[in-house]
Parts: sequence; structure tokens; C-alpha cells
Amino acid sequence: MLRPVYLDHNATTPLEPAVLAAMLPWLESQFGNASSRHEYGRRARQAIDEARQQVATAVNAHPTEVVFTSGGSEANNLFLKGAAASLQPGMLAVSAIEHPCVLKPAAQLARQGWLVRNLAVDCAGRVKIEDYAEVLLEKPKLLSVMLANNETGVLQDIAALAGAARASGAWFHTDAVQALGKLAIDFRAFNAAGVHAMTLSAHKAGGPKGAAALVLDKRVELQPQIAGGGHERGLRSGTENVPAIVGFGVAAELAAVRVAELSTRMRAMQAKLEVGLAGLGARIFATDVVRLPNTSYFAFPNIDGETLVGKLDREGFAVASGAACSSANPEPSHVLRAMGVAPEVARGAVRVSLGIGNTEAEIEQFINALQVTVGRLQGLTALH
Repeated sequence: MLRPVYLDHNATTPLEPAVLAAMLPWLESQFGNASSRHEYGRRARQAIDEARQQVATAVNAHPTEVVFTSGGSEANNLFLKGAAASLQPGMLAVSAIEHPCVLKPAAQLARQGWLVRNLAVDCAGRVKIEDYAEVLLEKPKLLSVMLANNETGVLQDIAALAGAARASGAWFHTDAVQALGKLAIDFRAFNAAGVHAMTLSAHKAGGPKGAAALVLDKRVELQPQIAGGGHERGLRSGTENVPAIVGFGVAAELAAVRVAELSTRMRAMQAKLEVGLAGLGARIFATDVVRLPNTSYFAFPNIDGETLVGKLDREGFAVASGAACSSANPEPSHVLRAMGVAPEVARGAVRVSLGIGNTEAEIEQFINALQVTVGRLQGLTALH
């Protein structure tokens, strides 16, 4: 049986061979605890220090600004809850299209006395400047706006948003998980503009699951969410996952080296894909704004997204639905709802996210399979 063509890189990416090679010794002979003072421990500590340098260099940060966590969700929670715990309750503003690992901790903070404002977005998924300006007049204490949306791929002008917020005195955070490896990221420039914290994750850029980072301006005071032995400058206790952290370092280094070439190649495949999608009558979301070079989000009239994903899987193509569904209660994408897309259209949303291993030949094969599959589903719809 042939493996499906993988077109779901925004969910996770294959582990790069060089990353696996770097990790293997730390899964075999190099098993020391980085807190131990003997040779095994010192080697593990050195490996973590080298990985911290690699991650920092990849995004133009200082190594002391990199706090390793178990994932992007933990890093986002660490910033939001950690910052909130060090402040008196006030306003927290997050964009309406954030990942649930921002929206849900924000909802938890609302139950603890924080006033949570969801920043409205326009029909293309960009933060509405008018709404944002009104929120800033209310002097929020915390702001979180993602750099690149995981569903649509739409980019926010983070430097401009953070710059506008400086006068409010708010701590500004951006979830950049989807950007690593697809865009050049410059934390120093973001920081100069007014960004205080940024989230990264290894497995979105050829690294392992289980390693991520909060890149943090050291002037920001956070209360740790995991107390214990005082690891990661006291901000995230717990014995370090040395193999995953080592893999993260190598993945970040590779991502920074090849981002320009890969971005250009993916942009060309994205264009080819979307010509094909348009030819089949798909509605492609957010095509008139700047997006990630690998992400296409679309729907066909009267075709359920989950059904289409299942059919394509059987045809040998791994893509993602835009809906958070259960058999009892299918819900359309909150991102598309925030963009004003009708629920019946949003339920049809499907995402293709390209990666380093994809080829133009695979795009052609996908369009051909999609044409046949959509034709069958439309025929079934017509019978009803």
C-alpha cells in the first residue's frame, strides 16, 4: 500500500533526517540528567545550551531569552497565565482567530477577574485597526495576536500592532508557531517594535514533538506555572527533555538556513494549487492578503469538509478539515466565523499545507483526485 501524499504540514511535519541523527545519541548512550554534576549531566547541560543558542540564532534572539517548554500550548499558557499572575487583574485582549491554546487560557483568566476582549478581524482575517485602536484606549495589560494563522495562513503586521500598543504599557505576545521555517523571523526587530514574548514549536519545522520555546524579553515578570526544581531560569521546572531539545536546536538551525529557498518553492506550488482549485469552483479564503507561502484554505458549495477530507484520505491524500467536529455536534471553524463566513460555507472548509517534501507533480495528482471526488459528492448532493 502506498503512503498517502502528506499535505498537512501545519498540523505537524516529518522529522528531518539530520534532526533524528542528532537526537539518537541522547536516546541511547547519552542519557544523563542535565541537573547532575557528573560527566553525564554536564554533557546533557552542554547539549541544551547549544540547542538554546541554535534556537536563539534562528530567530535573532539572545540565548538567555529562550525558555524551553513541552509545546506551543504550554508556552502560550506560560505567558498568559504567568504574566497575569504577576499583575493585578485588568484587560487581556486577544484576536478572535487565535489558537485554542490562547483562547482557552484567556477564558480561564476571565473567570479569575480579568476582562477579556476578543479583537475583531476583517473578512480577510486581519485584526481590524479601528477595533484595535478602541481597545488600546482602554489600556489593556496583556495582548496576544498570532503572527500566522494556522488555518488560513494569514499574516498579521505584528510590528505595527505592537508599536501601536506601546503607549498603553501592555505586555505584547505573539504566537509564531506556524511561521518558523516558512518565514524569516527576527525577534530582535519585533522586540524593538514592542513585542515582549513569542512562541515557537519544533514539530512545525522538521523537529520533534515535545519541544517548544517561549522567547521572552527578560524585563517581563512571569509567575511559573510548573513549580519544582527551578529549571529554565525558574520559569519552567521539570527535568529537561534533552533529545527533543537537541532536535529542536538542529531543526531551528536548518529552518533558518533554507527558509528563503523553501518559501519561494512553496509559493510556486501554492499558486499552482490555487489555480487548480479555482478551476474546480472552490472558494479560496483570504487570497487578497499576505499569507504563509504553504497554506491554502478552501471550500466547495454544499460539500462537507469532514466528508471531503475522508474521501481524499481514501484516495491517498492527507489534508485537514477546518471544523472542530464531533459526530454529535459539528462546529464550523471559529476562524472563519470571525471572518464573517457563513456557517454552511465554513463547514466545508479544507486546508492544504505544503512542506519541504512536496512536489508540483503531487499538486497535479491532488487536483485530479479532487476533481473526481468533488464531482462524485456533488452528484450525490444533486440526488437529494
